[in-house]
Amino acid sequence: MSGKVVVVTGASSGFGKLTVLELARRGHTVVATMRDVEGRNATVRSELIDAAKAEGHELQVHEMDVADEASVNSAIDQLVKQHGKIDVLVNNAGLMPVGVTEAYTVADIERLFAVNFFGAVRADRAVLPHMRAAGSGLLVHVTSLMGRVVFPFFGTYSASKFALEGLAEAYRYELKSFGIDSIIVEPGPFPSNLISSSPEPSDQAVLASYAEVAAIPGQIKAHANDGQDEANPPRPQRVADAISDLVEATERRPLRTVVMPEGLDFGVHRLNEAVRPIQNEMLTSFGMSEML
Repeated sequence: MSGKVVVVTGASSGFGKLTVLELARRGHTVVATMRDVEGRNATVRSELIDAAKAEGHELQVHEMDVADEASVNSAIDQLVKQHGKIDVLVNNAGLMPVGVTEAYTVADIERLFAVNFFGAVRADRAVLPHMRAAGSGLLVHVTSLMGRVVFPFFGTYSASKFALEGLAEAYRYELKSFGIDSIIVEPGPFPSNLISSSPEPSDQAVLASYAEVAAIPGQIKAHANDGQDEANPPRPQRVADAISDLVEATERRPLRTVVMPEGLDFGVHRLNEAVRPIQNEMLTSFGMSEML
């Protein structure tokens, strides 16, 4: 298998960081993108480059802010000029607000969607002309189990991931004739810094009106990792492995891939399987079965 040119967004931590290291380990040309590579993420940049080098691989770290269209377009243009192509884009950048849904203002939610949804829109649109010209490509959209099911106090996060799932699935159908695949990876509750760095809601008056209910999100954050089996903790590397396997797949990839910690099953896979024939029947009834 020849190595692919893979761009990963949100690679400074979590699934993104693990994914770029795994892909580099497998011999791909990997570009880890993140904000502020000369400032607050300078240490992460060095860690990634050094970790790959220690294993005999090369990994590039590039400045890109998915919330800034000019930043995205500039980064993708530079990378295409440097490498001649981009085979795979992994849309991983994201935030996870945990709080009283009503207390998040429109401005709060717009900032969230700027990263979780529009960040992928910007990155997809930047790479797609190059992929269409090449007649091949892969878009990977990292969503969540909460892109399919809803938990209280994760409403804004779920909304952004539901939106991303809709975008990714529409691309799946529309891009098939160009030889481009669009897929979704749905991770379960693995340890990460997403909950600890959760953006707080801005509307304090609404929070006050919820009284003791407003304390529940804080309790969720405080106990996010409770109940884990210390002898066999959840391995977020499983998500990086799943993404890497999908990048290397030689046959038709599934639209959705669920990745749960060992022993957990929230029913997302069963939900996907139940919905799939309904979706397929709808497209077939409109004469679009060739897009399936």
